[in-house]
Amino acid sequence: MIDLILKASLLLFMVAIALSLVRVIKGPSLPDRAIALDTIGVNLISAIAIISIVLKTKAFLEAILILGILAFIGTIAFSKYIERGVIVERKSAD
Repeated sequence: MIDLILKASLLLFMVAIALSLVRVIKGPSLPDRAIALDTIGVNLISAIAIISIVLKTKAFLEAILILGILAFIGTIAFSKYIERGVIVERKSAD
């Protein structure tokens, strides 16, 4: 029974990722696309965790951690780009 629930939730996470991908492609504004990318990252982390549970292995835990860090850094960089237009500010020595 739990195996069926895990597979159904994995299917629903894949549908959510597909819908978020549509929002990234067709998003009306740049902040909508940034939020959709963050949503894809969170749903992907959850899907990998469910796959790890179904396969009864701990091999994917490092991938989950790295993906979470990269999604966080990507969201911060993208929001900084939206706010200022640049990601890395270079200060000139005057």
